[in-house]
Amino acid sequence: MRCAMALAAQAEKEGEIPVGAVLVKDGEVIAEGWNQSISCHDATAHAEVQALRKAGQSLSNYRLLDTTLYVTLEPCPMCAGALLHSRVKRIVFGAPDLKAGAAGTVLNLFEHQAAYHYATVERGLLEDECRKQLQTFFRRRRKQIKALKKAKDKLLSKQGKSES
Repeated sequence: MRCAMALAAQAEKEGEIPVGAVLVKDGEVIAEGWNQSISCHDATAHAEVQALRKAGQSLSNYRLLDTTLYVTLEPCPMCAGALLHSRVKRIVFGAPDLKAGAAGTVLNLFEHQAAYHYATVERGLLEDECRKQLQTFFRRRRKQIKALKKAKDKLLSKQGKSES
């Protein structure tokens, strides 16, 4: 999970939401990914999907049997579906996603009766640290947005006074 957290930090450096994922098979890292939706202009470029894509290429197979994915944030429905389709055996996540978590927090696609594959899900590994990483990012982002809005309002106010 610490490796996934380092990848999440990489995502943040690139201006992305800090989520990282590491896929392991037989004790070895076979692929990793971090959020790149903004930089790739691709809504599907979540950390989990990035790791699945790389692993599929590395193993020359989309079925990633007997693998474990470590991810800093609970998978969303899209990622949960991709993990099920890829036949990942075990998913371990850090922080729950209170808005879109599809591994038990909002819904659980891994235990849904329509699932064609079942995976073991473990939650809460380094949860506090993973949550803090995300919360710190969003606090800073909200502060930046507020400062930009304030600067814009100030500029518009000055322009309005100069026109009168």
